[in-house]
Amino acid sequence: MSTRSVEEVACVAEPASRSQVVPLFAAGFVTAFGAHSVAASLGGFTESGHASLLALGLLLAVYDGAEVLLKPLFGALADRVGPRPVLLGGLLAFAAASAGFVAAGDAGLVGVARLGQGAAAAAFSPAAGALVARLQPAGRHGRAFGRYGAWKGLGYTTGPLLGGILVTAGGYRLLFATLSILAAAVAAWAAIAVPATPPLPKARQTVADLARRLTAPGFVRPTVALAGATAALSVGVGFLPVAGARDGLAPLATGAVVSLLAAVAAVIQPWAGRARDAGRIGDGPGMAAGLSLAAAGLAIAAVAGGAGVTGLSGVAGLVVAAVAVGAGAGVVTPLGFAHLAASTPPERLGQTMGAAEVGRELGDAGGPLLVGGLATAAALGVGLAGLAVVLAAAAPLVAGARTLTRPEAAP
Repeated sequence: MSTRSVEEVACVAEPASRSQVVPLFAAGFVTAFGAHSVAASLGGFTESGHASLLALGLLLAVYDGAEVLLKPLFGALADRVGPRPVLLGGLLAFAAASAGFVAAGDAGLVGVARLGQGAAAAAFSPAAGALVARLQPAGRHGRAFGRYGAWKGLGYTTGPLLGGILVTAGGYRLLFATLSILAAAVAAWAAIAVPATPPLPKARQTVADLARRLTAPGFVRPTVALAGATAALSVGVGFLPVAGARDGLAPLATGAVVSLLAAVAAVIQPWAGRARDAGRIGDGPGMAAGLSLAAAGLAIAAVAGGAGVTGLSGVAGLVVAAVAVGAGAGVVTPLGFAHLAASTPPERLGQTMGAAEVGRELGDAGGPLLVGGLATAAALGVGLAGLAVVLAAAAPLVAGARTLTRPEAAP
């Protein structure tokens, strides 16, 4: 670090106005909407004879795979050149990848387009997170990340429905054309509204320095919490409909339950962020409570229905489970990101956000794999209970995180 204190560096610029940070929230919407609108529509791609179920799995995985591999690299690049250019470049690349599919007019290239979209999202997603932290003072990180998460939640919620409508109306070309226009519009908006954020001076970092920072409690605890919350959301979206079908519920009812889960998570995040900034929720206790609540929701889903072990059957049990999982994840997400922002030197925010996003992606993939594996070996209830146990075990591990109000010194 330079001779100036971290506090002086962090406070060089005045806090950004709401109009300057809203485009960053819109960027979060783009990545969520883009990922889920296409993913939810790929079942029809398979049924139309373009691909096997194995190919469908690969198409679903390629987007997340690109993000896992590239987010740390683009996060580090954001620290080197400043996050704003990486944000704008990523959004424009997302628009170009989507437009390329439209221009090609070949449905067989959807995998290539998904790969390009995932690589682009790997650039602008951590850059947007770093900018949210850079442009807001530490005392407002909670509400800023709460709003950012709410916009992403809106993308997750509306993506499958609007994506299905677009594909029905005009095929995959209309969906990808819409995504291209959306990403380009957000890029133009960000170019106009988001202020310049030049890279901050920083000391040389060795591999050992990086390893120490990424294994420190200030990084590990919130990342574990974020991974757990994302795993719970992913499992809720993917397996609660299966649990509903097990009890004879119609697809409309199970779809409404999934939408409720996503909506609760989106609504809770701004509230949790404001409560954190006001000192009503501590980082560690709040993340632990959120994981415990999500675990309780999964446990209810595991035993509700059928014989009615909990006294809740059918849709009632699923509704309670969805609300608990959504609320738990909604509490964890803004607290986790705010803690990461406050425990990271400002000049390393991009790298930290990129690495933390990898943790979330691993939770996104690992949760369904764990539940699916246990369900295959035993029963769906066992799989849901297995993830509930993992989340409950993680809760005390993250409870010790203390609430920070300013960045800590760089190694």
